Amino acid sequence: MLVSRGALGGIQPTSRKRHFILRQEKIVMPIRILVVDDHPVVRHGLKNLLGGHEGWQVIDEAGDGVEAVEKARELRPDVVVIDITMPRMNGLEACKLIRQEVPECEILVVTQHDSPQMIREAMSAGAKGYVVKSNAARDLLAAVEAVSQHTIFAAMGRQPSQDRG
Repeated sequence: MLVSRGALGGIQPTSRKRHFILRQEKIVMPIRILVVDDHPVVRHGLKNLLGGHEGWQVIDEAGDGVEAVEKARELRPDVVVIDITMPRMNGLEACKLIRQEVPECEILVVTQHDSPQMIREAMSAGAKGYVVKSNAARDLLAAVEAVSQHTIFAAMGRQPSQDRG
């Protein structure tokens, strides 16, 4: 059977048989991100950097771990970018609760702590990625991309490492 495209891109049969070939299009959904940090200036910077990336959408922000868990539960983001040291509930505790309540969500820790021990603790708490704030300009976009694809990303003061997991 032959088909032709209509003026508006639709498929029209060119024979008397009523068979249609549907055009297959890949629909790409944006990566929905929740930004969590107790410093408004840091949140603002992260939102600008992440929101400016094509295909990513910063859906909300939170200023502490309690608010992060509430918003993750409500909004169900694809990725939570979270600090560790925050009031009311730290990022590691929030990480554990988000992992339990929104298991499909991936978590990227962005922190000032440049330590292998802290990376282990973050990963044990349920984070998929870890970036040190001093290297965020270098590593943050690659880290969000990696964790959104369920790939482990860990970067301290050296070159980042990636591992499928």
